[in-house]
Amino acid sequence: MNIPKKMVVLLKGYPRLSETFIAQELRGLELAGFKLELMSMRRPTDKKRHPVHDEIEAPVHYLPEYLHEEPIRVTKAILHWIGKPSFGATAKAFFKDLPRDISRNRFRRFGQALVLAREWPKDADWLHVHFIHTPASVGRYASQLLGVPFTVSAHAKDIWTSPGWELSDKLDDARWTVTCTRGGAEHLRTLSSGPDKVHLSYHGLNLSRFPSPERAPATRDGSNPDDPIAILAVGRAVPKKGFDILLRALALLPADLHWRLDHVGGGDELEILKPLAEELGLASRVSWHGAMSQQEVLQRYGEADIFALPCRIGKDGDRDGLPNVLVEAASQRILCISTTISGIPELFVDGENGLLVEPEDPQALAMAIENAIRNPSERDRMARHAEQKVRGHFDHRTSISDLERLFSSAYSDIRKRSEP
Repeated sequence: MNIPKKMVVLLKGYPRLSETFIAQELRGLELAGFKLELMSMRRPTDKKRHPVHDEIEAPVHYLPEYLHEEPIRVTKAILHWIGKPSFGATAKAFFKDLPRDISRNRFRRFGQALVLAREWPKDADWLHVHFIHTPASVGRYASQLLGVPFTVSAHAKDIWTSPGWELSDKLDDARWTVTCTRGGAEHLRTLSSGPDKVHLSYHGLNLSRFPSPERAPATRDGSNPDDPIAILAVGRAVPKKGFDILLRALALLPADLHWRLDHVGGGDELEILKPLAEELGLASRVSWHGAMSQQEVLQRYGEADIFALPCRIGKDGDRDGLPNVLVEAASQRILCISTTISGIPELFVDGENGLLVEPEDPQALAMAIENAIRNPSERDRMARHAEQKVRGHFDHRTSISDLERLFSSAYSDIRKRSEP
């Protein structure tokens, strides 16, 4: 199989607890024979790491997060490129973009691209970018400077909060783009002059890290105050996760039901959610655990009866694609309750292997949770079907095979064109 000699992977931040799917992909590519070097636009802020981060062998380099913080490095990059033929073409693309996005961030993208291109690792002949918003801007400029092909993995927020003109330019310049939900792929295809260059590939899980659990048949139905139903929610406390809707739904549950909620994840909205739980009279039933490693979250899955994630579309259009935590929870044979947005219905069918409600509807969510609590045998049935679907269709080896095929095809095509 023809693959790049060495591939630079450009990331917005690394490592990040919330992006296990990216770390898992990086390790999968390494195991498939790809030689990688990682370039991150931001330094890590999470205090913990997942085990997979320690398994990744690729060296990590950090670009200047803000140009004024490393003026010498940025100046060297400018002096290196100015006057070279590719600089003029790249500057032309930058000045075409600038009137449509007059911001300091646009200048930062161009400066980071100059540094990335100047510090390009020896023997690297491919650039792959995660996220089609800011990172792909940096990647596109760097690709033009270097004359090196670039490809993109688009995900969720980056697709839905980026202007159409910018997405179109990147889609047309990239060799190909891959994304992880059918809805995202269809949206990007409408914006691309070459829709066949947009591919769908679900992330999947490294199922060796999520072995099939040993679970006794469910019996708890919320009737015993000494043995409450364990509801788990995992995700950063940001508006698109809908955790405020979850709290309002829980407040609507009948008084005879006994439950507790464990939330795992950091996020600025905790400052809003914790007082809301107090206001709704739920504080004694809700535990806020903060960010956890993958191993710690896996233990929480083992203790949970129900997993709840009422995703919504944010006011700015931000939304999840198919949240990795839903796939993880389903792999652990937990009944998942979520909403009908984005790629979530691509995994769950309401009443068959999960429960789905419309977003922004606490009453419907409360009804789904109550039905799930009162019917343990139904929880078991749907959870079993969800686990079977994950283990049959969401193995990360499938996504790695998809990427191998895409890289090989594009690389072979470029090599053929370069032959005399």
